[in-house]
Amino acid sequence: MSAAPKESRFGPDGQLQPGREPVSSRYVLGTRVDATSYSATAREVLSLAGRHESRYICVANVHMVMEAVDSRDFREIVNKAELVTPDGMPLVWALRCLGVGHATRVYGPELVLAVCDLAAADGVPIGLYGGHPQVLERLVTTLSHRFPGLTIAFAESPPFRPLTAQEDGDLVERIQSSGARILFVGLGCPKQERWMAAHVGSISAVMLGVGAALDFLTGSKPQAPRWMRESGLEWLFRLLTEPRRLWRRYLIHNPRFMVLFAWQLLKRVAAPSS
Repeated sequence: MSAAPKESRFGPDGQLQPGREPVSSRYVLGTRVDATSYSATAREVLSLAGRHESRYICVANVHMVMEAVDSRDFREIVNKAELVTPDGMPLVWALRCLGVGHATRVYGPELVLAVCDLAAADGVPIGLYGGHPQVLERLVTTLSHRFPGLTIAFAESPPFRPLTAQEDGDLVERIQSSGARILFVGLGCPKQERWMAAHVGSISAVMLGVGAALDFLTGSKPQAPRWMRESGLEWLFRLLTEPRRLWRRYLIHNPRFMVLFAWQLLKRVAAPSS
C-alpha cells in the first residue's frame, strides 16, 4: 500500500513549516543547505521512519550545488528535501561565510553508520538500493557484522539502464513488502535525487541519497585520508584516483563554484549599502 505524501519540513518557498523543529539553513547559489549534524540527522531519520513517512534527504556537495545551478527543476528537487546536509567541506565553509558559525560536515559514509547504529538499537529495518551487486553483497555483510541487531530487509542493485514502468512498479512493491523504513539510495547525483523525489508517496520509507558511500564503506573505492577530507582536499584525491570519470566534476564545477559563490558573498556585503 502506497504511503500518502506528507508536508515537508520546508514549504514550496523554502521556508520552515509552522511547528517543525528549526534548522539553521542558508542558500548557497540558490540551493538550500542545512547546518545539521550526524546525531541530529540520524535522530530525524529515525523519527520519520517511526511514523512511516515518505521523505527524502539529500547529502550535498559542490557537484550537487552546481547541478542545481544548471538545472532549475533539479534545484527545486533538492530544496524540497526534508534535509540537505553539507557533505563537502566547501559547503561547510560556505555556511560559515553566510553566518552559520557552528556548521559542521555530515559526511555520507559516516552518516550511513550513524543511522544504522540507531536503526539497529530501535529495531527499524533498512534497505539498500544501488551499487554493483558485488558491492551490495559486501555491504550487507559489513553492516551486519558491525551492527548485529540491524535488520537489512531489502538490498538490490539496479540495471545500468532506465527501468520500464512495469519494472519500476515491481521494484516499489518489493521495497514496500520488505518492510524497510529507511532506504539508502546509491545511484549517484543527480540520478538518485531525481529517483527519490519521483518515489515520494509511493515508498513509505525515509530515503537518503548517499552516492558513493556504499562503495567507500566496503572499500570498493578508496577514501581520501582524514586530513585531506577535513582540509577540503578530498576532491584532489578523488580526481587522482578516478581522473577519467571525475575530471569534469572537479576541474570545471569547482572553479565555477568558487567564482559564483564569491559573487554571492560580494552581493551580500554590498546589499546593506545599496
